[in-house]
Amino acid sequence: MSESHDLDNALRLNKRISDTGLCSRREADALIVAGRVSVNGVIAQLGDTLSADALVEVDGEPLRERPRANKPNARQHIYIALNKPVGITCTTDTSIKGNIVDFVGHEQRIFPIGRLDKDSEGLILLTSNGDIVNEILRAENRHEKEYLVGVNHAVTPEFLTGMARGVRIHGQVTLPCRTRKIAKFGFSITLTQGLNRQIRLMAAAFDYRVNQLRRVRIDNIKLGALKPGQWRNLSDVELRGLLPGRTKF
Repeated sequence: MSESHDLDNALRLNKRISDTGLCSRREADALIVAGRVSVNGVIAQLGDTLSADALVEVDGEPLRERPRANKPNARQHIYIALNKPVGITCTTDTSIKGNIVDFVGHEQRIFPIGRLDKDSEGLILLTSNGDIVNEILRAENRHEKEYLVGVNHAVTPEFLTGMARGVRIHGQVTLPCRTRKIAKFGFSITLTQGLNRQIRLMAAAFDYRVNQLRRVRIDNIKLGALKPGQWRNLSDVELRGLLPGRTKF
């Protein structure tokens, strides 16, 4: 077999790991950097490629391939919407009490797409498909996320305008967004980026403290009637709206 043919059939190690549903590609990279992954008995390096028949081990255990669906039109992956309660941490680290994976308790290995702070609540998506995570999280794709926010001071037009225009946090100015007053001490805000504790830090720049924060929409997917702690599978219509152009899920 020629060397060029070998390269054509090579598969990136992080994709091989994520395809099993063990974790996302980003988390697979972290496992590789930590020296927890080996290929054919050799400790792997970030960016490694491998052949289809290579033996991959994580923490000394062979990587288990994902079983394929028997039905030709069945989904290959899991996609769910969860109404995350306050107190649940968006991590796959099961050593952390109250982690989102154990909270959902799904029979397949899933992980959150993005995160919600432990003290925030509302809509979060989880999947077993590592290929879509970065696609959804990239800011340039402008996926909208809508939040309802309760604060400790009366909401003023100046506050809403300032939030919408952009606020300097984490050494950068946030992207322009949409804001709307919904109550004396409440407003909605629609973002297309997801910086760490973004809304809380933006509000703090105007001397406001966020008392309650609930995400109610991600693009075309709405929280709807889901009660805190409940989850449901995404519909085909929702998936097509979230990932336009894809034909297989």
